[in-house]
Amino acid sequence: MARVVEPLIVGKVIGEVIDNFTPTEKMTVTYSSNKQVFNGHEFFPSAVVSKPRIEVQGGDMRSFFTLVMTDPDVPGPSDPYLREHLHWIVNNIPGTTDASFGKEVVSYESPKPNIGIHRFTFVLFKQKQRQTMSPPSSRDYFNTRRFAAANDLGLPVAAVYFNAQRETAARRR
Repeated sequence: MARVVEPLIVGKVIGEVIDNFTPTEKMTVTYSSNKQVFNGHEFFPSAVVSKPRIEVQGGDMRSFFTLVMTDPDVPGPSDPYLREHLHWIVNNIPGTTDASFGKEVVSYESPKPNIGIHRFTFVLFKQKQRQTMSPPSSRDYFNTRRFAAANDLGLPVAAVYFNAQRETAARRR
């Protein structure tokens, strides 16, 4: 399992967004045209406009999960004073299904980095039971750790991130 966590440490997702954890579930994040997210890979913003398919291959139909997607590098990686910017929250995702079976607490906002290379993190938490969550008052200054603590989610069970930077007109595909 160290191999799974190591890229999250190198990419500073562990440390800046979440605490160190032991992955216990498998999560796959796939954008349209079957582009799967792997730690540290780069995506063009034009390729991540629509929300991805999030599959949880763990637990069972009686297990529920919460997914949080953030950008910890807003407005730019050299001075991320708005850290973290919230892009998406889905809760009550049944185990062995995908996020479309959960409840969207905060709607998907596509990545639009302006300055530098941004990390976009997907963090999966296992809920103790089905629960209702209130959306935060703002997408800016979001804190994954505080959100997890306020909703009694504990440590993550899976996480993955990708990088993206502003596209010039010539780079758009």
